[in-house]
Amino acid sequence: MMLSRVAERVYWTARYLERVASTARLVSIYQSLLFDLPTTIKQSWYNLIVINDLEEAFGERYSQRNERNVVKFLLADPENPSSLLSSLKAVRENVRTTRDAVPEEAWEMICEMCLFVQEHIDQGIDRRTRHEFLEEVIKGCLQINGLLYSTMPHDESWDFFTIGSHLERGDMTSRYLEAGLTAVLELPDDDFNPSGQQIIWGSVLRSLNATQYYLHTTRTPVKGGEVMPYLLRDPVFPKSVAYCLQVIMNSCAQLPNGKAAIKKLKDIEAKLNDELDFYEPSEELLQFLNHLQISLTSIHFIINEAWFPED
Repeated sequence: MMLSRVAERVYWTARYLERVASTARLVSIYQSLLFDLPTTIKQSWYNLIVINDLEEAFGERYSQRNERNVVKFLLADPENPSSLLSSLKAVRENVRTTRDAVPEEAWEMICEMCLFVQEHIDQGIDRRTRHEFLEEVIKGCLQINGLLYSTMPHDESWDFFTIGSHLERGDMTSRYLEAGLTAVLELPDDDFNPSGQQIIWGSVLRSLNATQYYLHTTRTPVKGGEVMPYLLRDPVFPKSVAYCLQVIMNSCAQLPNGKAAIKKLKDIEAKLNDELDFYEPSEELLQFLNHLQISLTSIHFIINEAWFPED
């Protein structure tokens, strides 16, 4: 069994790398959503702060909830440990202290991306250049993940990397769904119609690169009643919550002391199949997604206790 401190760093490398890509996608797609919606529909950038549970931290730093402050907080604020810039620095630090467990080429690519982001972060804040900057970040994360998958031995280190990346991915998928549902619920009464909702749910699918596979699998138009269960329950789409849970369970089964995590994961998996009316946007669905996020967070604490005990 590898040292717990090494395992923990590999786990957090995966989580932070996934967080970098997810944050970049979230900001990019939300900008596209606001551009696509009719001018009569007003959506607030502050929604992105709410769905990431960052209201208190944001409020301590900024007095105005405008686009620039929200984007700066999510992308560039060094005081926000979940910002894109902070997350990328955390990736670099975790890999720096775990060099033997990660391919050298990945270390070099991470360093290059850190330099790129530090030198061009203002482009991410500027609306005119934001999309191109974020696309470069997303592309860089995909390249690093691809390199790790093809060159990193699929041993215990890989199991911890897989657990970290898929736990973060499942959590972020639930937050994308929450963002979409919140936007739908905020539609004015006269705009609360299938066309407005279709734009929003289409953006959610694009944020997860899921549009093509959703259409192929469901054979239905884009609508919340089908998008939500697809992204929650589909067993083979790599960013669905159900798929992420299954991958985490498989990795936990390869490691000692994994029974508690597997039991909790199975409980969450069962809850995904609760009878819910996905066709009717409601506060009940929001509560379901909130409880799901709390349950996924509890997995981290079980993992921490099983494999990363304090010295």
